[in-house]
Amino acid sequence: MLSLYGKQLSSRLLLGTAQYPSPAILAEAVKASGTALVTVSLRREAAGGKDGGRFWELIRSLGVAVLPNTAGCHTAREAVTTAMMARDVFGTNWIKLEVIGNHDTLQPDVFELVEAARTLAREGFAVFPYTTDDLVVAERLLDAGCEVLMPWCAPIGSAKGPLNPDALRTLRGHFPDVPLVVDAGLGRPSHAATVMELGFDAVLLNTAVAKAGDPAAMAAAFAGAVEAGRAAWLAGMLEPRDMAVPSTPVIGKAVFS
Repeated sequence: MLSLYGKQLSSRLLLGTAQYPSPAILAEAVKASGTALVTVSLRREAAGGKDGGRFWELIRSLGVAVLPNTAGCHTAREAVTTAMMARDVFGTNWIKLEVIGNHDTLQPDVFELVEAARTLAREGFAVFPYTTDDLVVAERLLDAGCEVLMPWCAPIGSAKGPLNPDALRTLRGHFPDVPLVVDAGLGRPSHAATVMELGFDAVLLNTAVAKAGDPAAMAAAFAGAVEAGRAAWLAGMLEPRDMAVPSTPVIGKAVFS
C-alpha cells in the first residue's frame, strides 16, 4: 500500500485526466490502470461550463480519490488562490502544486513554488509539489511543510524518461523516509519501471497514456511496469559489475585431459 499524508492507496500508479480523446476512453484507462487517485485541473472544471460539470460527474463515478492541481499558474499568489478555490470545488485539502516558470520546458519556478507551498501548508493543505530533481529545492519544500515530493524526470509531455538518474538516486538516498513520486516526463512503461527500481514510491502519468493509440492498454502496461519495478527494488537487485562473473562455480569442476 502507498501511504500519502496518512491515506492508504492501493496502487502506486497515479493518473492524470487531461487530453484523452473522449470521456469514455478516460474512464476505460482509469479502470485499466487500477489507479486509486487521479489529478484534476480546477481550470478545466471552471472553464468547461456544463461540460466541466459532466466531467466532474464522470470522475466521481470512477470511485477514485481526486488530487486537484494548480496547472497553468505562474506565480505563488495565483497558485494559492487556485488551491483555495479547488478546496471548495472538490471538497479536499489535497493539492498538487504547480507553479510554472518557463513556457518552453514547463519547468517549475522553484522560488515561487516554495513560497506557495509554505502558505498552503499554513492553511492546512496537504501539498504535493511538482518540482525539479534538485536536492536543495527538495529540502526547502520539506521545510515549508510538504510531506511528499513530486520531482520530474524530464519536461512535462516530453516522454524522454529519466534524464538524470543520478539526481533521482540522490533524492531517494537523501530522503529515505519521504514519499517520492516521479511526476512528468515518463513516456514508456520501461521508464516507469526504471524509476521504481530506483526506490521511488509511485509515478504520476498523463500524456503517455492519454496520447497512446490505445490508452486503456497503455494504462495497463504502465500498471504492470510499476508493479515490476517496485518488486525488483524490494527484492534487491544485482548491481552492475565491471567484469564478467561466471554463474557456474568452477571449484570442484571436473577436469578432462
